[in-house]
Amino acid sequence: MKPTVLVKLSFRSIFRNRMRSLLTTLGIIIGVSSVIIMVAIGEGSQAQIRDTINSMGSNLLIVMPPRGRFDANRLTQKDAERIRAEATLVSAVSGTLRRSVTVVGGTGNWSTTVYGVEPDYQAIKEWQLQEGEFISEQDVKARRKIAVIGTTVAKNLFGSETGVGETIRIGNAPFQVIGLLKSRGTNSMGQDQDDVVLVPLTTALIRLSRNNYLSTIEISAVSEDKMTEAQAEVEGILRESHRLPDDRENDFEILNQSQIIEVASSTAKILTILLACIAAVSLVVGGIGIMNIMLVSVTERTREIGVRLAVGARRKDIMLQFLTESIVLSLLGGVIGILFSLGVVAGLGKFSPIRAIVNPLFILISAGFAGSVGVFFGYYPARKASGLNPIEALRTE
Repeated sequence: MKPTVLVKLSFRSIFRNRMRSLLTTLGIIIGVSSVIIMVAIGEGSQAQIRDTINSMGSNLLIVMPPRGRFDANRLTQKDAERIRAEATLVSAVSGTLRRSVTVVGGTGNWSTTVYGVEPDYQAIKEWQLQEGEFISEQDVKARRKIAVIGTTVAKNLFGSETGVGETIRIGNAPFQVIGLLKSRGTNSMGQDQDDVVLVPLTTALIRLSRNNYLSTIEISAVSEDKMTEAQAEVEGILRESHRLPDDRENDFEILNQSQIIEVASSTAKILTILLACIAAVSLVVGGIGIMNIMLVSVTERTREIGVRLAVGARRKDIMLQFLTESIVLSLLGGVIGILFSLGVVAGLGKFSPIRAIVNPLFILISAGFAGSVGVFFGYYPARKASGLNPIEALRTE
């Protein structure tokens, strides 16, 4: 038989029993759509992670205390100054101290995050000012009680006012607001980037900390392709600054932007693969459903098969007819599943904060897998149909 004739006969048989065919393909529809939706959500999560980390700064290196070890935090402002003075592959350096506090001012109070920073912090984070000015070197040296605030803090403390020139209280000390940061909104992970207060690092060490140790040292490398070399250079400077012998491990950690993205994305990637595998199980279940209904179809059409064999149809033709039916049934389920998943992904993007990115490759893989299910699970019924004895088949009522 010609392929066009086989496909035509398959569609005729499928549409003869529309409801049964729809219920048969339901497993394939659910399986294909589940795989595409789960992978799309996973891809979207990874993209959100990358966007969030990229929003932290350009060509970023973060020096932090060691995690999961008993070494004490030894990062100081002198370390930041030494990196700034000696490193040749960095363009900006800022020691940072991070504290969660309640800030009082204007019409009320607001719980926020206060960062003690140095002037280079603006370049590292690529902050733009809406009004006023940023923290200067003189502010740091003089330990001035001044602050630059985000728009969320300004809105909650001063309402419609910017707050520039006003006084806020951090802890027990009054700080004058000298600048308002331009709004960045929420990042891709839903965190409010405008809910910050920046003060001079030296002032923060005195007013907000019980010691002289930093939370992190944030560094911007001169270019993206120099990040690995810049990281090695910073590591050498800090080892010398901390007087670490060659046989001793670092008492600090350095993360670069690509490493942070890789570490953060790995969990999302593993979860995506796990969810896709679980969703793929429903494809197998759908395949079993197709095999079952095809066996029923062979039983129902035994007399038809006997007539065809009696008038000269080859066993190969019978086998191809039923196998084509199974493949067409699977592919129809796959197409419906793909269309349904695209609708769900579009709905997620429009009506929810969940980000989903459809990878065209997975659409092709899902369609191919659906067709393969039709071949695999349709082979046995097709072979059974082609192996019927014509005389016995004709006697079947």
